[in-house]
Amino acid sequence: MTRNALVVRGGWQGHRPAAATGLFLPFLRDEGFDVTIEEDPEVYADAERMVDVDLIVQSVTMSEIGDDALRGLRTAVEAGTGLAGWHGGIADSYRASADYLQLVGGQFATHPSKHPDETRGDETDNYLDHRIEMTDLGREHEITRGIEDFTLHTEQYWVLHDDLIDVLATTTHPTRPHHPWHRPLTSPAVWTRRWGSGRIFVATPGHSPDILADVSVRTIIERGMLWAARTR
Repeated sequence: MTRNALVVRGGWQGHRPAAATGLFLPFLRDEGFDVTIEEDPEVYADAERMVDVDLIVQSVTMSEIGDDALRGLRTAVEAGTGLAGWHGGIADSYRASADYLQLVGGQFATHPSKHPDETRGDETDNYLDHRIEMTDLGREHEITRGIEDFTLHTEQYWVLHDDLIDVLATTTHPTRPHHPWHRPLTSPAVWTRRWGSGRIFVATPGHSPDILADVSVRTIIERGMLWAARTR
């Protein structure tokens, strides 16, 4: 049976939402999804349309969302529509909306930078070597089972979160002389969340297409989308 995937992309273009989501369109179609692409989250306000959506893949960094659209998104997920995404496209969306933050369960706070003497004034200032480490749950969960801890050189997200998420992988921000915190901080890097009848999947790696092409990152996102999608 064909399922329906809605790809919603836009917002800040630094995360290359069209190119990033484009990497996963062939996979979704190969998995039997009928894929529709929208460039504006206001599609969530269309209740008649949303009732038939089995999976939302969102890549909308920052931006804003209207009250009706947000209500439509929450209603759809609660009724069983899956919500999946990566990096700022899901964990740094609609910063002004507390109701969106509650739905997703975690929100980007910062990505620490290199030492000031090493910065160049471009996005690579925030590229740090860091480990993505599986939790005990992650080593057993179908999304991350069999994936070993791995290292990335990209933005390392520091996420504010609640305890209703199930954390499959973490990353630890160490102390450095040029940063103001005084002990290492471990932050969720991959998590899931149950919301009503719906499932939510978030991966914080994915700043750029080359990171999304990393075999571990891509495998986690592909499995995460399938896990989140409604099974009819």
